[in-house]
Amino acid sequence: MKQGLFITFEGADGTGKTTQIAKVASWLREQGYEVICTREPGGTKAAERIRELVLDAELTISHKTETLLYLAARADHIAQLIRPALQAGKIVLCDRFSDSTFVYQGSGRGVELQTLKMLDDFATSSLHPDLTILLDGEPEELAIRRNARGVVDRFELEGLAFQKKIREAFLALAASEPTRIHVIDALQSEENVLDEILTDLQRLLAK
Repeated sequence: MKQGLFITFEGADGTGKTTQIAKVASWLREQGYEVICTREPGGTKAAERIRELVLDAELTISHKTETLLYLAARADHIAQLIRPALQAGKIVLCDRFSDSTFVYQGSGRGVELQTLKMLDDFATSSLHPDLTILLDGEPEELAIRRNARGVVDRFELEGLAFQKKIREAFLALAASEPTRIHVIDALQSEENVLDEILTDLQRLLAK
C-alpha cells in the first residue's frame, strides 16, 4: 500500500480490545502486511509518561487537566509514531483514539463537545481512522471481567452508573457515524468477535 490504514478499537475496559488487536495483527501479518500495534494514551516515551499520570487512581486532577493531558499524549503519538507508519504504508492498529476522548471526557466528564472536537482536531492535525471497531457489552458483565483481572484505574472507580453512561455515549457516536464505526458484541466468543472484525477488515482492504 502506498498509504497505510489507520484502524482503531474502542469500547469500555473488559471488552477484549487488547486480545483482539493481537489476533488481528497476527492475521494481517500472515497476509503480508506490515502492522504497528499501539495504544492511547501511550505509544511513545512521552505519551507513556502521560499515561501514568492520567490513569493514576491516587492522583487528583481536574477534568480540564485530564483532557489536555490526553490530547498532549495524542499529539506526540501521532507525530512520532502513527503518521510516519501510515506514510510508510503500514497498517496501524490502535487501542483507543479520539472517540474515547469524546466519550469519556465529553459525555463522562461533561467537557463541552464542540470544544473537545476543536482541540482534538488541533492535536491530531485532522487525522481520522479509516475504520473503528467498537466492542460493546453490558456494563454489568464487563464489570465481572474487570474484577477478575484485578486492575483498577480512575475510570473503573467511577462505578456502574458511569459505565452505563459511557456505553450509551459510544453507541450514540456509532449511530452518528455508521460507515466508520462498526459495533460488535464483545460478549460472544472470542472466535466470533474475531470473525466479525476480519469481515470488516477484508471489506476495507478490498477497496
